[in-house]
Amino acid sequence: MNHESIGIIAGSGQFPLLFARAAREKGYRLVTAAYVNEADPVLAEHSDVFEWVHLGQVRKLVRFFKGNDVRQAVMIGAIQKARMFTDIRPDIQAILLVAKLRATHDDIILRGFADYLEQQGIVIRSSTFLLPDLLAPAGCWTRRKPKRSEWSDIELGLKLAREIGKLDIGQCIVVAGGSVLAVEAIDGTDATILRGGGLGKGNAVVVKIAKPHQDLRFDMPAVGKQTIETMHRANAGVLAVEAGKTVVFDRKDMIDLADRYKIAVVAVDPQADTEADSAIETTGMES
Repeated sequence: MNHESIGIIAGSGQFPLLFARAAREKGYRLVTAAYVNEADPVLAEHSDVFEWVHLGQVRKLVRFFKGNDVRQAVMIGAIQKARMFTDIRPDIQAILLVAKLRATHDDIILRGFADYLEQQGIVIRSSTFLLPDLLAPAGCWTRRKPKRSEWSDIELGLKLAREIGKLDIGQCIVVAGGSVLAVEAIDGTDATILRGGGLGKGNAVVVKIAKPHQDLRFDMPAVGKQTIETMHRANAGVLAVEAGKTVVFDRKDMIDLADRYKIAVVAVDPQADTEADSAIETTGMES
């Protein structure tokens, strides 16, 4: 049986719990550093060692992992961006890390943090390495398929989402009739869908993809039943994600819910031509 230690740097949502259960099933000794006001306290029940940390407490986290013989870890779960302005306690090491960065965008900070941990002998692994089945498979998952006009909006959304991703603004964009209705910023995906869907009058297409230079070991785009519920509230009809680069929670339940609401869900192969005609060949299309 495997008794190797693995660390979790845990934010909010179900992802840390799913990973924790998978790690325990595979015999890992689980050492969890959980962010205060973000992580689920239930994580403590699945961990061999558990410690609460505040955002910015870099030295405490490193000491905790080293003291528990952690040489590999995952960064997993969400952090509310707004909390970064109200609930952060940066120590000297965190301040030094940020001071060395060329910018303070999300990806740059996360990559800088991961690089520092690796310099300390703690290898950062992909958050999905124990849960490959969570990655989105290519194709159309739902009974309803996008119409030709919706495929045009998907194609436009993919192109523009990559551009805003280059600027590290967000991962989600809402499009309808060739116009951008909403772009994700600090308010998050659900708020973006509600803003855009309210303007789309039933024609909104939601596109959520990884940023072009995103480190896919962490902060991978994620969707699930909540995404579909939010789209239903916003009267948005299509969700497009990137196959192999999106985490999908409760996929069967998510598809069942989308079918009930007549929402189309597609995962576009990032290696394929992104033009609508290419995608139609893979997933089919409603006229």
